[in-house]
Amino acid sequence: MEIYELYRLLELPAEIIEKLDYVSEKTDIAKTGLYIEQMTHMETAAKAYKYLKALFKEDEDNIKMLYCQLEGARQAYDKYEEKHIPRDIYISTMKCFTRFLNECKETNGRMFFDRGWWTYRQVSMSIFRIGELEYEFNEYEGENTVSIHIPSDADLSKDAVDHSLKSADKFFKEYYDGYKYKKYTCFSWLLSPQLKPLLSESSNIKAFQERFDIIRENKEDKEYIEWLFQAPVNTDYIKLPEKTSLQRRVKELLLNGGAVGMAYGIMKDYNNCLQ
Repeated sequence: MEIYELYRLLELPAEIIEKLDYVSEKTDIAKTGLYIEQMTHMETAAKAYKYLKALFKEDEDNIKMLYCQLEGARQAYDKYEEKHIPRDIYISTMKCFTRFLNECKETNGRMFFDRGWWTYRQVSMSIFRIGELEYEFNEYEGENTVSIHIPSDADLSKDAVDHSLKSADKFFKEYYDGYKYKKYTCFSWLLSPQLKPLLSESSNIKAFQERFDIIRENKEDKEYIEWLFQAPVNTDYIKLPEKTSLQRRVKELLLNGGAVGMAYGIMKDYNNCLQ
């Protein structure tokens, strides 16, 4: 796959492609090539990312990092083909770059790359988007698990989540049969028990929460502010938007001294949910 075909498949914004073209001419492949290749492997991706981060001391809007990770994503395409993983899963997974760029603009008023610390997971084939949800190889108490991540554009209706879970189970059995696991886990603000009183009985978020046993909470985490309000986490609470009922209810909670935080859960009835 050529790099411009990748840009087209991911529907990258024109303003970002222009910046990528510029840094591609300035990036020393002799210095970065090895680490880009290492980002396509689960075992070495994190260290390779840290090396590149240190190398790019001056990286306006993190475009050099974005260029390197997209080049890694381009190389990962061959690995998908070798395993016969469907092209649509590759595209859905790598579209995380476009989604994060657009979310950044929504949150900050301008577009730059602020998710390099996360997206090397997609490049290294640690995370796959299958239907509405993302799935990552992980561990819990020494046992293999699959962690569920919830993209901002995910449909959390019962049918959509059921379809994603069944498709993911089929995916791992077909393409990673050697990876044995018995649990789905999730660490998200959407699992926070603090949300429950704010949700209606018909809420898709509430239904998603009820799929999990909550193991622990982190009440201090504030990432939910960015995800729910599309605003920086340090935004004055009084200035948070009130476009949705959940925004209004969470804002009221915050103004009254409450918080949402995050929670870690293990899916109930793992086998039954796949029937």
